[in-house]
Amino acid sequence: MKWTPFHKSRTDTSEHAWRETYEAQIVQCWEALWRYAYRMTGNRDDAEDLLSEALVEGFRSFSQFRGDTRFVSWMYRIMTTTRIDMVRRARRRQAESLDAALSAGSGEEVKTREIADTGSDPVALLIEPMLSEEVQDALNALPEEFRAVVILADIEQMDYADVSRVLDVPVGTVRSRLHRGRALLRRSLAQYVER
Repeated sequence: MKWTPFHKSRTDTSEHAWRETYEAQIVQCWEALWRYAYRMTGNRDDAEDLLSEALVEGFRSFSQFRGDTRFVSWMYRIMTTTRIDMVRRARRRQAESLDAALSAGSGEEVKTREIADTGSDPVALLIEPMLSEEVQDALNALPEEFRAVVILADIEQMDYADVSRVLDVPVGTVRSRLHRGRALLRRSLAQYVER
């Protein structure tokens, strides 16, 4: 995808045109962004959260996009940073059991929880069966820095220089992490490979 010469200055255009340009860029790379989010998180709900947060951050930062890289690469960088922030926040957050009853205090009525049924979600019905559970489990087991490199280089087919820019690490580090990540995946998936 080639960046159009629209980007001059945010003040040169109306807010509406600015939003339309951003949305048009997102539409063009939506599937790639969704795949990256899903592969990074390992499940649909977290992928939706990651994608939503990254889209908001991308829009806020859109004026900083200069077009010296592909738009999708720029968004991968935002998603990677957003994912790191989400993991840090999750470490600080306390989990609460869904089996535990909610009560407002002693002697008060017990409240119940309602949980949304996502079983009929068309995205889940189409995308999730295409992603092998074994491969996703193996990706989830990788350390975050190896997972990002493997997804970008092997699944999204980005060259090492682009992966380097997205993750803000040297190309040598990309090669090293890719080698180690592939080795870990090979070990994890060895039982599924026919000899």
